[in-house]
Amino acid sequence: MNDIALITIAHGRHDHLRRQREAVLASLVAPRLQIVVAMGDPQIGRMPQLAPPVRAISIDAEPPLPLARARNLGAEAALQAGADVLVFVDVDCLPAPDAVGAYARAAASPVTGDRLLCGPVTYLGPPPAGGYRLDRLAELDDPHPARPAPAPGEVELGGAHELFWSLSFALRASTWRLIGGFDERYSGYGGEDTDFAFAAREAGVELAWVGDARAYHQHHAVRHPPVDHVDDIVRNANLFHERWAEWPMRGWLDAFEADGLVSLGDDGYVVTT
Repeated sequence: MNDIALITIAHGRHDHLRRQREAVLASLVAPRLQIVVAMGDPQIGRMPQLAPPVRAISIDAEPPLPLARARNLGAEAALQAGADVLVFVDVDCLPAPDAVGAYARAAASPVTGDRLLCGPVTYLGPPPAGGYRLDRLAELDDPHPARPAPAPGEVELGGAHELFWSLSFALRASTWRLIGGFDERYSGYGGEDTDFAFAAREAGVELAWVGDARAYHQHHAVRHPPVDHVDDIVRNANLFHERWAEWPMRGWLDAFEADGLVSLGDDGYVVTT
């Protein structure tokens, strides 16, 4: 099992994508194909770094961006190309040199092969002059504390599906088909990845956290809580609650409510400003 496709969705963040491509080229085990799904950004398809074996797919899109649909389109293209391992890495993430190979090994293992595979992610500070040194990323290793982060060489089985995130994950093609992909009713920022994890749980697919599948999230400005995405988060949270009878993104929703941006009524959350 070594026919690997790496899938990235993007809108803007061209510098992040260039750096990611450099990191992919430095992989100890390279994916046979990298698929980049550009959402409403035709310039991505003209980037010289995206020469074969990169396949750029461009879809018309305006905010709120169709993240779920874009991931499904990337997966469909990978499956049509014959991939049996799908590796998803967000555009602002740099896979460590062994990340792709670690995911491939985990997908081939009888212990972890039928699981939804996740890797630790370190959030980087602003890049120094000249950009991040790919050969020194391991020196900055400090995985996000809210997720399992087994040491290199270790694997942690199981865990709450609520902890899944789409920054970096992988699975067999057969597992993707079993889960059924992302629910395309979600649009914009937030919730679609937790929904995917809950669909995996419903299908009997457990998690595995792969210590060697490390990734490094490139710095960019964000707001805490993400008030610029409040409409998307409220819409997606209500959809999630309708489907699963519980609320995702509670930290953000509670912060919005405390700031008077949203309120919870009988029909779910509404934006109040």
